[in-house]
Amino acid sequence: MKEIDKVLLIVNPISGGINKRNINQKIDSEVSKLNAELEVYQTTGENDQKKIKNLVASETFDRILIAGGDGTIKLVAEALLPHKTPIAIIPAGSANGLALNLGIPNDLQEQLNIAFGNTVTKMDVLEINGELCLHMGDLGINAELIKNYQKSRIRGKMGYLLQSIPTLLYSKYPFEFEIQMEDKSFTKEGILLAFANAKKYGTGANVNPKGKINDGVFELLLFKNFNMLEILKTLRNETEVNSEFVEIIPLKEARVYCKNPVSFQIDGEYIGEEEEIYVKISPEKLSITTY
Repeated sequence: MKEIDKVLLIVNPISGGINKRNINQKIDSEVSKLNAELEVYQTTGENDQKKIKNLVASETFDRILIAGGDGTIKLVAEALLPHKTPIAIIPAGSANGLALNLGIPNDLQEQLNIAFGNTVTKMDVLEINGELCLHMGDLGINAELIKNYQKSRIRGKMGYLLQSIPTLLYSKYPFEFEIQMEDKSFTKEGILLAFANAKKYGTGANVNPKGKINDGVFELLLFKNFNMLEILKTLRNETEVNSEFVEIIPLKEARVYCKNPVSFQIDGEYIGEEEEIYVKISPEKLSITTY
């Protein structure tokens, strides 16, 4: 791989409620060791995607580091595609699902070793109703939980736990999904229909044990019923799932129709209620540093 001469660091200063000063200083020190130049862009919430796109178009960077959570990574990915410059994740958000799926450690020095290393994976991305999805989107009870969580003041896993009870009490599951694929169409009921480009949710639940981020397909996961034992197995990262609990179908493209509007989320962000979903593997790949 070519020598790293210029690095762009994109920082979300408010993500995760984390002060990024130590991260910025450590990255500045590592870039200096490489005798490279560092440029820093801090997101403001105003036209960030356009500004990042213009910045990358006007200058040549050898590596782009993102210090933030899933929302920041999605923002940058949307600005970069189809740009081929490798990106590196410094997980620093309230939701770090993609970093979890990539196996990025919690230690900052190890994160930087990966960021400036020579291993780059061409990662699949999904397009769902025109939105970019990096690791997981879904219709149903999990999206309802995320909607309730985003309204609450308590963050982290405890926040999800506290919102799970009212979500289960008031959700109108099961939902009816009509699923159209290239060779067949069928209608089924379930509590959750997920579009998985990876193994895990940001909470760590291993719902798609055989999923890979670079195999050219995504998995459609139909969770048929509420089964606490099977849910606990996913939280323990077990490598097999019960087919009576979840049906898994590898696909490149699918269309879903809902009998009634159903809550929908992408990468931990609640989108709204949808009646129709079109999902496909994007022809573009995201170059991302991994182990």
